Amino acid sequence: MSISVGFPPIAAADAQVLVLGSMPGRASLAAMQYYAHPRNQFWRIIAALLGVDSTAAYADKAAALRASGIALWDVLHSCRRVGSLDARIESDTLLVNDFRQFFAEHAQISRVFFNGAKAEEVYRRHVLPGFASGALEYRRLPSTSPANASSTFAEKLEAWRALTS
Repeated sequence: MSISVGFPPIAAADAQVLVLGSMPGRASLAAMQYYAHPRNQFWRIIAALLGVDSTAAYADKAAALRASGIALWDVLHSCRRVGSLDARIESDTLLVNDFRQFFAEHAQISRVFFNGAKAEEVYRRHVLPGFASGALEYRRLPSTSPANASSTFAEKLEAWRALTS
């Protein structure tokens, strides 16, 4: 089994909000797009929040994120896992992204939102120690993954409204 490598961030220089996932799943890696699994609700939620078409081209949805001041990235640069479930990420293969550099280049970010528990756990365990993150506000949101069936779309959308408030 090989190491999977994530994507660069989607971020304008003046971004104020950062959304962090854990690591792209198989469908996303194959499509070379964040949240490409057809049942993942991320783009549907973003469309509802930003007033864009959820079926628009990926480049258009990414442009809408940048225009709204929302950056998108993953905590992990690379890892090994079987399948797409976060629970299957092999902890001894984790390599986190360079957040020092990212925050230096995006100094206006004041709020960080985690798309699910794994993103938050890995960030807090592997990024925060020894990292002076200033006055950043952190908040975990319900995962948009189809594996998170415990929350309805309406419940997820309501929680995710925090991005634009």
